[in-house]
Amino acid sequence: MIVDLNTNKVIYSNHPDLVRPIASITKLMTAMVVLDARLPLDEILKVDISQTPEMKGVYSRVRLNSEISRKNMLLLALMSSENRAAASLAHYYPGGYNAFIKAMNAKAKALGMTHTRFVEPTGLSIHNVSTARDLTKLLIATKQYPLIGQLSTTREDMATFSHPAYTLPFRNTNHLVYRDNWNIQLTKTGFTNAAGHCLVMRTVINNKPVALVVMDAFGKYTHFADASRLRTWIETGKVMPVPAAALSYKKQKAAQMAAASASAGAQTAQND
Repeated sequence: MIVDLNTNKVIYSNHPDLVRPIASITKLMTAMVVLDARLPLDEILKVDISQTPEMKGVYSRVRLNSEISRKNMLLLALMSSENRAAASLAHYYPGGYNAFIKAMNAKAKALGMTHTRFVEPTGLSIHNVSTARDLTKLLIATKQYPLIGQLSTTREDMATFSHPAYTLPFRNTNHLVYRDNWNIQLTKTGFTNAAGHCLVMRTVINNKPVALVVMDAFGKYTHFADASRLRTWIETGKVMPVPAAALSYKKQKAAQMAAASASAGAQTAQND
C-alpha cells in the first residue's frame, strides 16, 4: 500500500484491510511507547528478556545482563531489529511489562488502528497483527517522533556494552538505506515464517512524501524489490516483471485466503 502524505490519497493498495502478523514492524510501536513515557534516554539498562517468553531459544549476539543506554537499545531495535533490545525496553517500562503491552494497544486504538493487536514488544509472536491500512496510520504518527526516523535510518553502528565490556557491529536491515537514490525518512523491516517479509517506510516517490507498506512478501529481498517496482511504476508508468517464485507465492496465499474465508463463512452458517 502506498499513500501520498500530502493529500492522504491512496496511490496503490492490494488487500489493505487483510489482518496479518507483522513481525518486527512491531518495534515501531515499541519505540513510540518508550518515547511517550519520556524516560531518560541516557539511562543504562540491563539486557533482560525474562518477561518475553517468545524470546526462548532465539539467538542473539547481545549478552544477557550486559548493559547499554536506553537510546542505544532503541537504536538496535529499530536499525538492526535486535529482539533482546526491544524486550528489554518493555521490561523497564513504568508499571512493568504488562503495562507496556497495554500501552501498545492503547496507542494503536488512539491512532485508529482498529485491526491491530499486540501481545509482546518484539514481533516474534504470530499474535501481533495489523493491516496495511493500519500500518499506514502508524507511519503517519511517526512523523511526531523524529528520533525514530533518525535511528531507524542509521546505516550502521558499533554498540558498546558494559558488565561485561564488549562491542558489536550492527547494520540496518533495510538494504535500501544504503542506496543514494532513495530518500528514506523512516523505515522498519520484519520477518517471521508466518508474517513473510515485511517493509514499511516513509520516503519520497515522484517528489511526494509517501507512506509505503509491503506485507508478506516472498523471498529474502522481495520486499525491497517490490518497493523498487512500485516506485518505478509510479515515477515512469513502467510495470517491472515479478519473479515467477514470487507470483507463485502470491497465488498460493490468495488460495489460502479464499479457503479460510470459505471456512469462516461455513462456520458462521452453522452457528446461525
